[in-house]
Amino acid sequence: MPRKRVAVLISGRGSNMTALIEAAKAEDYPADICVVMSNRPDAAGLAHATAAGIATVTIDHAVFGKNREAFERAMQRDLQSRSIDLVCLAGFMRLLTPWLVRQWLGRMLNIHPALLPAFKGLHTHEAALQTGVKIHGATVHFVVPEMDSGPIICQGAVPVHDADTPRTLAARVLAVEHRLYPLALRLVAEGRVRIESGRCFVAGMAGGDGTMIVPSAEGCEPSR
Repeated sequence: MPRKRVAVLISGRGSNMTALIEAAKAEDYPADICVVMSNRPDAAGLAHATAAGIATVTIDHAVFGKNREAFERAMQRDLQSRSIDLVCLAGFMRLLTPWLVRQWLGRMLNIHPALLPAFKGLHTHEAALQTGVKIHGATVHFVVPEMDSGPIICQGAVPVHDADTPRTLAARVLAVEHRLYPLALRLVAEGRVRIESGRCFVAGMAGGDGTMIVPSAEGCEPSR
């Protein structure tokens, strides 16, 4: 089976982009990262992609002013010209219109730093700490017109520590993201993910056999 041709869309440093590029170096990985596209010419991830030998393109949203349709049609033309099969959003900080999303339904992935459907939008780590959840994490999902609402492909969880700050919690979640996104792209590229009634079902994958309980009872002395 030929590898799927993938475009990664970024707006900044692109650390998840780097994780995908590294994963795609494996001979048995089912996807090629063919282009990294940014809406910002100063995105640090562009230099990292170039250093890795990946083609880059900048379509600066500022050039189009408030004309979101013109901006997205320029993106779509470029993606089509490269025969892209799948699109991965990796810190792409622009809300996409329903028009563009519909062009890629079931073929556009996004990674979100929270366990959806909890904490949609921005500032997820602050929200997790403010609400007092004991488990936080990341989600890879298909993109739909509603923000952070598409079918969930896979998730990864981490404990929330009492002493956490948004920065320390973000670092723990980011380490999970770098494992999670390459896995999700592999599953989709291999054709192992199907969507039914708004849910993803993954063929040939067992559910996790571990249980995370936070805080852990290990090391606690019984009360007297």
